[in-house]
Amino acid sequence: MLSTICPVHDQNLLVGFETSDDAAVYRVAPDLAVISTVDFITPPVDDPVWFGRIAAANALSDVYAMGGKPIVALNLVMFPSKKLDMGLLKDMLTGGFEKVQEAGAALAGGHSVDDLEPKYGLAVTGTVHPDRVLTNANAKPGDALVLTKPLGTGVLFNACRSKKLPSRELEPLLPKIAALNKAAIEKALAFEVHSCTDITGFGVLGHALEMAKGSGVRIQLAYDKLPFLPHALEMYRKGETTGSNKSNRKIADGFWEKERQLDRHAEELLFDPQTSGGLLFAVPASQAGELVRNLKLAGVEDAVVVGEVADGKKPAIVVR
Repeated sequence: MLSTICPVHDQNLLVGFETSDDAAVYRVAPDLAVISTVDFITPPVDDPVWFGRIAAANALSDVYAMGGKPIVALNLVMFPSKKLDMGLLKDMLTGGFEKVQEAGAALAGGHSVDDLEPKYGLAVTGTVHPDRVLTNANAKPGDALVLTKPLGTGVLFNACRSKKLPSRELEPLLPKIAALNKAAIEKALAFEVHSCTDITGFGVLGHALEMAKGSGVRIQLAYDKLPFLPHALEMYRKGETTGSNKSNRKIADGFWEKERQLDRHAEELLFDPQTSGGLLFAVPASQAGELVRNLKLAGVEDAVVVGEVADGKKPAIVVR
């Protein structure tokens, strides 16, 4: 879609869209750069407050993925005001406001459109030192990969809608899904993080592939180390899927291979689109264990080493 749009040649634009990174970064002073991102989603759950929390955490995550701190956010709202009670909109915005406050940012307004289906998210501005910007394009051979949140939100949300998964099974997982990546990035910045991205709509394999392409490396994922939410594999085995699995697989076609046997249901979890997913860090292998320990002490309880970075003739993902 961007093939006809020429990249901007501006020495102060530190990160644009060339490497499919999580946000744009623009230097405004020798010691200050601003991070700019926008994200909004359709409701993954029926509860409007949880919808607001998840959507806001999802949008704020892109600033954390660049190594930055959110400072201001604007609401983006689409809502069928003639069909749904306006109290639902108030609850959505309340949930989002809670997460913006938790991030230490200011909610300063926004924009709304009357639409056929509710949608909500944020445009977020953050700050970072120009020399400390994290991108998905600097992973180095010998790095270990650390993931901070479990996978499987895509299939679980769809299974709840189709009644394959009772809502009572999903509800206890919502605080984990809506958790900010704030603590994760704060702890990680004390280490030598070479590269970072958050795992969202392209699934863990898709976003790892973006890191591999941006860095010119081969990434090895250890399937048995990948953390999955309860019931996620079960839902694929019951025939549930998402609208993104097929396209995510197509994007990765020719760039990934398996060195172990996986049944087709287990394989689908690699392409499961995440909402408000975790961060994926590439750090020197010698630092990975201590980073995981520090993350767990900070409440990031699912943090785990899930793979490593290696040399390769072409960017690729190997699932072991």
